[in-house]
Amino acid sequence: MTATVKIFVPKDAAALAVGADAVANTIQAEADRRGINIELVRNGSRGLLWLETLAEVDTPEGRVAFGPVDADDVAGLFDAGWHLSKRDHALCHGPTEDIPYLKNQQRLTFARVGITDPLSLSDYQAHGGFEGLKRAIGMTPAEIVEEVTQSGLRGRGGAAFPTGIKWKTVLNTPADQKYIACNADEGDSGTFSDRMIMEGDPYTLIEGMTIAGLAVGATQGYIYLRSEYPHAAAALNSAIDNARAVGWLGHDIGGSGRHFDLEVRIGAGAYICGEETSMLESLEGKRGLVRAKPPLPAIKGLFGKPTVINNVISLATVPIILAKGANYYRDFGMGRSMGTLPFQLAGNLKQGGLVERAFGITLRELLYDFGGGSASGRPLKAIQVGGPLGAYLPESQWDVPLDYEAYIGISAMVGHGGLVAFDDTADMSHLAEYAMEFCAVESCGKCTPCRIGAVRGTEVIQKIRANHQREQQVHLLRDLCDTMLGGSLCALGGMTPYPVLSALNHFPEDFGLDATAPANP
Repeated sequence: MTATVKIFVPKDAAALAVGADAVANTIQAEADRRGINIELVRNGSRGLLWLETLAEVDTPEGRVAFGPVDADDVAGLFDAGWHLSKRDHALCHGPTEDIPYLKNQQRLTFARVGITDPLSLSDYQAHGGFEGLKRAIGMTPAEIVEEVTQSGLRGRGGAAFPTGIKWKTVLNTPADQKYIACNADEGDSGTFSDRMIMEGDPYTLIEGMTIAGLAVGATQGYIYLRSEYPHAAAALNSAIDNARAVGWLGHDIGGSGRHFDLEVRIGAGAYICGEETSMLESLEGKRGLVRAKPPLPAIKGLFGKPTVINNVISLATVPIILAKGANYYRDFGMGRSMGTLPFQLAGNLKQGGLVERAFGITLRELLYDFGGGSASGRPLKAIQVGGPLGAYLPESQWDVPLDYEAYIGISAMVGHGGLVAFDDTADMSHLAEYAMEFCAVESCGKCTPCRIGAVRGTEVIQKIRANHQREQQVHLLRDLCDTMLGGSLCALGGMTPYPVLSALNHFPEDFGLDATAPANP
């Protein structure tokens, strides 16, 4: 009997969008037709999105990558002997781990994504899964919190607040019930790392949330997931059921006698529900309106109880910190930005995808060493970092290290690590107008600077573009941005001026202004 060949085909949403199911079905049918024994594993994406569908063949020397594979390519791959470890095919990229895009990364949070079967508990544990939770079970809550604090882990959703301080506040707030709320409402343009984790390694999020529950005394957790992620919802619900069945969730976690359980809640498409207090309102069954602070959610959060609110990547990073220690994680990064961040490359780039690297890498390195430059072949002009509320950065700022404090220094933000590239055909005045219009559409309407300011801002930019009293309108736009920055209740209105002012300051010629005149920030 011939040996069984293991072939990996992603079931990540990005791969499915370009025909991964058809590729997988064709591989199985072609193998059956030829009498070849295969084991078809549906893994997560490796994050090399320009090569999807990326199929891998397990060989004695390791996995060999082929991509992008269409269903029509499958017969030719078998003809070329890919199942016999042969590599003589135009779609072959050699050993997967040697592809420079992947080889030059520092994968901690994403260490298993693309390697394991996402729903296999045995795969997860064979690759270090639950080691962090096992260690946490033997620690006191205060010791767990201290480990996370010493690691330097900060929120990966935008504000970059130290995770350990948030956990300590919840731990020290007396209550009969506490909660862990995972913000999985990943709505920023150019971001997909949360989705990739939830679809490609859901157990690491479950483990991280369980550790958080043990750390602060919470017994119930909720994953607030955007409705546009049906594949993530299916993966998470299956993984939760599997983890509960073997005792990693429920009333006796790992035989410790301690309780923690999880539930997935689906949002309804409102961008504002990515703001933590608006998310809490939605979880409680109310309209997603921003709450005034104080009180902080860590003291009075979900259903009025102390609540840890963290982003997916923050919580999914906790297991490796507990498994390998705070010092191991802290040794990556720079300054107060410790550890790694999964940067997401999107827009006008040849090689879009996910790159996990330590803080301190530059935008230029990501754009050219990983992204391969523009897909159009034209010069890159501006990069928006941090989602639709992020600043547009000109080439003069591409060598600033990606570090929370360094980016604050240039009136920008790292945020969730998403970046969208634009070439020199982009009209920055139009993109500034879009930013204001986006805020107007997505505002919850609770505060005047955001609700009214974004509408007026859209109108003012339209007048600037039409050369209707341009100079006066520019002064009005700057005043309006000052009001929104200082007076908005949450980051939606408070950060919309970032893309608007960065476009105005760095690309004045697109607004019909004198590019040689000094900017007035």
